[in-house]
Amino acid sequence: MNIAMNNPLAQVLLALRAIESISNPFQKWIETAMTEIDFSLLDTYARYKLMASLIVPRPIALVTTLGPDGTVNAAPFSMFNMMGEDPPVVMLSINKVQDAAQKDTASNILRTGEFVVHITDEAMAAAMHRCGDRLPPEHSELLHTGLTATPSQSVKPPRIAEAPVAFECVLHETLETESRYVFIGRVQWLAVREGLVDTEKWRVRLQDFFPVGRFGASFYVNCRDRFAIEAHEGMAAAQSGAASTVIDEM
Repeated sequence: MNIAMNNPLAQVLLALRAIESISNPFQKWIETAMTEIDFSLLDTYARYKLMASLIVPRPIALVTTLGPDGTVNAAPFSMFNMMGEDPPVVMLSINKVQDAAQKDTASNILRTGEFVVHITDEAMAAAMHRCGDRLPPEHSELLHTGLTATPSQSVKPPRIAEAPVAFECVLHETLETESRYVFIGRVQWLAVREGLVDTEKWRVRLQDFFPVGRFGASFYVNCRDRFAIEAHEGMAAAQSGAASTVIDEM
């Protein structure tokens, strides 16, 4: 060993082996040609198509609000996510229409400061999609799709009875860009389908929860192909539908 370490050639070989051992896991990535895109040279629609098809999957918020005449408006939005738990806030991004006008949902949130976010599962995915049809403000998407309104506990907009999860929200903050309104809603109340949450441990029974998400273009994805990654092994292990992981027991 001492002889090898005193040999300049041996030192070079050892160094090359060390570099090789570090580089090998990334060899495929290093050799892959990348398409470089300067976003400043793209128009708005091109940027939207790329971002919306690559930042996936995204959760979908099916949002109910109340119109000026009391009409229940329901619309799906996939630029949505949780922002934090203290305070409990969610983010909802709604695009402006022609001439920077407001969509019904955005207009209703700005006027009333209240909305309900529903998580959609497989059973109501088709109805959720149809809530995206363009209807006059005085026409309710719930009547259009056959979904059922049920009273909320803390806000005036009703919940959708068929949805497994409903977050009743009040407007916490609004951000406005050239093309969008970004609403930050503070969760006031949560309603979940009976049996979905263990209220002693506050644990969601994920084996009974099958939400759908948004993929690129007009595609949706489900959550049935699940796996857990064991940190101590560094390997993915497929979980059966009824199996639970350490995370499930939190």
